[in-house]
Amino acid sequence: MSSLEADLARWREHLNRFAALLGNPPDRSARPAPEAAPGHCLVFAPHPDDECIVGALPLRLQQEAGWRISNVAVTLGSNPERRESRWAELVDACGVLGFDCIRVGADGLSDVRADTAEREPELWAAHVGAIAALLTQHRPALVLAPHALDDNPSHRGVYRLVAEAIATARLDTVLAHTEFWSTQAEPNALVQTNIADTARLIAALERHAGEIERNPYHLRLPAFLADAVRRGGELVLGAGEEAPDFAFATLYRLVAYRDGQPAGDLPRHVYPADQALSSALLKS
Repeated sequence: MSSLEADLARWREHLNRFAALLGNPPDRSARPAPEAAPGHCLVFAPHPDDECIVGALPLRLQQEAGWRISNVAVTLGSNPERRESRWAELVDACGVLGFDCIRVGADGLSDVRADTAEREPELWAAHVGAIAALLTQHRPALVLAPHALDDNPSHRGVYRLVAEAIATARLDTVLAHTEFWSTQAEPNALVQTNIADTARLIAALERHAGEIERNPYHLRLPAFLADAVRRGGELVLGAGEEAPDFAFATLYRLVAYRDGQPAGDLPRHVYPADQALSSALLKS
């Protein structure tokens, strides 16, 4: 058994016990044939490891519909001495998930904060230009970025950077707002991950060895995903509705963009793991 297979088996065992405690039934997951013309998704990660924490939607699109998923390392963290090791950890983690990696510049972008445009307008304009060029090159059908009020300076900065770059590129796409440091007020998509996919996300996060040594995010990720089910049952399905019968999920707010401008939220929807994801979710 390979190291990855052993890691996945270990996490599946733990997660099955957790799901049993929550009273959830066994997974009934589909793995259909890939789409004839699969899409491309860009995940704009403020830091290496964010791609694992918010990766449920792209992981399912990659596995269930054959989408190409590219993680954009917007920054490689604030510590210059750790940037090469963080890049290596990121490549390793994305290998677990089957994601490509895109490195922005030699060391990632610097000073990506919501107020950088006012403090350093020339630097900010260069940042927006670099991300707009990526968007123009790849024309992704789906983009992931933190929501505007995710309570970390770099997360808020990446939201503003991506929103301005989408406008500059005049892109038609769907922007999936993600959350981690702060919850978002109006999520409209609850995306389940089954035991196998949840285990894969945790095993990938575990590859960020330097970060989890400082803060064991991987051990806390199951609780984060379980809490999304609690919140999503009310926020997406509606107050007082029957709770979803699964253990782990991730919340997003999906917003359609036309010609670089927001054109409206997609309808509220729950995406259980036994109903395969496809490009149709971006048109629902």
